[in-house]
Amino acid sequence: MRLPFSQLPGRYERHLLRKWDNPLFPQSERTISAESLEEAQRLDHEELSEFIVDFRKLIFAAVNLQPHADSDTVLRIKERLDKSYEQSAGLADDQRETREAIARLTQIIMAAVRKGAGDDPVALNELAQEEAARSAHFELLAYPLVADLLAPDSPISADDLAPTLLSAPEAEFKAAVTLFDDDQLVLLHRDVQALLETIEDATEDAWRRLALLKPETLS
Repeated sequence: MRLPFSQLPGRYERHLLRKWDNPLFPQSERTISAESLEEAQRLDHEELSEFIVDFRKLIFAAVNLQPHADSDTVLRIKERLDKSYEQSAGLADDQRETREAIARLTQIIMAAVRKGAGDDPVALNELAQEEAARSAHFELLAYPLVADLLAPDSPISADDLAPTLLSAPEAEFKAAVTLFDDDQLVLLHRDVQALLETIEDATEDAWRRLALLKPETLS
């Protein structure tokens, strides 16, 4: 039976596809049933529907922001925009226009914040650093795996992390590992090594990735 996969899946269906016929995952998780696919697509659709409702409210709040709104109100909207961008990066369907709209609104908000900072060099420097960090973060979110790992309800469990990273395309793997601090990398290195030692025909590329998970290698 041919399963009705989505052309642009969301995070739940995407993770189901990572496991499909993948020897790095347990045998019991390598088959996709019609029921498991339907459930993943239901969860993706549910997340997308909730996002659309919340995003419309956010757009309304942002475009109706008063010129002299207090800084707390402005910063709350900016934080909501950042979180919406992060969430949209993992949603089903093509969300490029949504992310472009969020980026434009964020620029408008940041212009207002910079205007409020006046000529304060410390405040302006902090804003410049924040914008650089945001830009770098948005670049990482171009990789679906990064968005999936950052989701509050990520479908990628702790047990799935090692096989997921080993299965990812090279660029996506390198982007994803930047999310972990040194202590997390130590644990991840342990889990990946344990997984590879159970696989008789583990590839050289998989062992090379293990070496890249050492904190000193990534610094």
